[in-house]
Amino acid sequence: MIEFPKPAVEQYFTSYNISNFSVSPYGEKIFFSTNMNGKVNIWAMDTVGRYPYLFAEKNEDTNFVKYDPEGRFVLAGYDNDGDENYQIYAIAPDGGVPQPLITGEEGEKYYFAKLSGDGNRIYYNTSKGNESYLNSKVYDLETKSHTLLFEGDDAATYIEDISPDDRHIVYLKMYANTYMLGMIQSGEEYEYITPDRNAVHTVWDISFINDDEVWFATNYDSEYSYLAKYSLTEKQFRKVMDFGDESVTSVTFSKEQNRLYLVTEKGVTDKLYYYDLNAQTSEAISIPFESIDQLETAQTGDVFVLARSAVSPFNIWKYDGDSWEQLTENKVLGVTEEDMVDPEIVNYESYDGLAIEALLFRAKEENSNGCTIFWPHGGPQAAERKFYRAMFQMLLNRGYNIFCPNFRGSTGYGASFVKMVEQDWGEGPRLDNVEGIKWLFDEGISSPEKLFLVGGSYGGYMALLLHGRHPEYFKAVVDIFGVSDLFTFYNSVPEHWKPIMERWVGDPERDIKKFTEDSPVTYLDSMTKPMLVIQGAKDPRVVKEESDQIVKKLQNAGREVEYLVLDDEGHGFSKKENEIKVYETMLEFLDKHQ
Repeated sequence: MIEFPKPAVEQYFTSYNISNFSVSPYGEKIFFSTNMNGKVNIWAMDTVGRYPYLFAEKNEDTNFVKYDPEGRFVLAGYDNDGDENYQIYAIAPDGGVPQPLITGEEGEKYYFAKLSGDGNRIYYNTSKGNESYLNSKVYDLETKSHTLLFEGDDAATYIEDISPDDRHIVYLKMYANTYMLGMIQSGEEYEYITPDRNAVHTVWDISFINDDEVWFATNYDSEYSYLAKYSLTEKQFRKVMDFGDESVTSVTFSKEQNRLYLVTEKGVTDKLYYYDLNAQTSEAISIPFESIDQLETAQTGDVFVLARSAVSPFNIWKYDGDSWEQLTENKVLGVTEEDMVDPEIVNYESYDGLAIEALLFRAKEENSNGCTIFWPHGGPQAAERKFYRAMFQMLLNRGYNIFCPNFRGSTGYGASFVKMVEQDWGEGPRLDNVEGIKWLFDEGISSPEKLFLVGGSYGGYMALLLHGRHPEYFKAVVDIFGVSDLFTFYNSVPEHWKPIMERWVGDPERDIKKFTEDSPVTYLDSMTKPMLVIQGAKDPRVVKEESDQIVKKLQNAGREVEYLVLDDEGHGFSKKENEIKVYETMLEFLDKHQ
């Protein structure tokens, strides 16, 4: 018989990302943004013929794709090499080269919000003239005129939906990740959709189901978010349905079915429900995946989702009311789900008794090299969940275990848990991570001689901070665009982030002691372990100077530091060539220091 070798590391580079998608009105075509050909472009596929084809080529990342209901064009938002200054482009119905539609000067941002029912008006938000709070506008395709609708005044403000009769606009006002309000504009009048705008809570995914009612998710007066509604006629807020200790994370309205589709999260997995507006009842829908990134509906009643699991990459699925059908075939070359590792869910107690949930990926015994990677996730108000990461499965193939704690500040564990990281980036979360490290040692899974520290974004910040304050626990460290100094970070974020920074991080003048204690750069003398730093040159969130300064200071101190800068990337790696380069560099570094 012919014997084939085990999957090689290089095979894990072959899966691709799908970041967003759109569906034609009757579900016969899907359009999706993917790096299938090495750079991010928009591809299309007939849902019957199932053969994907390049639809629009620009070789740049996108933040949305939207099909015109009349089939005259496709809209998409493009940035430039990861700078996140998105501009709105139009693409011919049969594809081609994207044409600028709503664009501006370098550095300006244009965020698509909504396309009118007839497709003749584009609602959007822009930083032009209002960098901190954004302005809301509408562009009329027939008259080619832009009309100002609302000027953001005290928080970054985004259009959420427009009523069917075009008389009301609902906005999301973002004061912080944990403080977002819904506001309805009716002519010159404004009203908020939750009872107390001063109570710190969130609302999101607000949809008009008719001219009088908006339905949405909120955690107003609750630990876990639930389904709620607001009546413009009655001026009344009502809680409709909660899901216990599951939080509603998205609400999508299907006009044709008069249904809402609800995604909920609990810890590391998602669930899917529908709510029937006629019968006022809800039922769970069984799903063949563990994490849902996007959900859209067609006029046929079919539901389309972008989803993944720990051992299955991004794919688009269709649900016809009875069963699921996988439309895309995104796979890892020659690697089955059985070849990959599904994580265990483990729990440990932190220093103050707080329960922490974590994912533990154990390398298969035949591959194991005895080493473990400690991975503090980004965000920080996010979570490591049961979704596919090519980097994880590649490292597992090489023999590394991976441990991912959802420390305080993580989503999926209630509103109070998420708020615990606010104005405390470097104490409570750090100690949660330290207790996770001790748990690994106590369980005999790892030891200081076999533990590597790897993190990106906030996880990169935490990697730097743990390295500086607890170097005795690690063999070597990888920092991927991590914050090195809270003082410089505070002043370098995008302008529309700045209104949320005080609640999120603190105030650098009032909290100078805390900022100093929680800044990794304070602990340069203790950063003695070998280090690899990776940075996108055009990163607008954690700017290149954050990595430059820590690398320069460590190199001047004679420390072993490797530095990889990607000139055409931002806060992530959209181009396959760059992604492979990052993975190969990281593997070489880790293997060298085993």
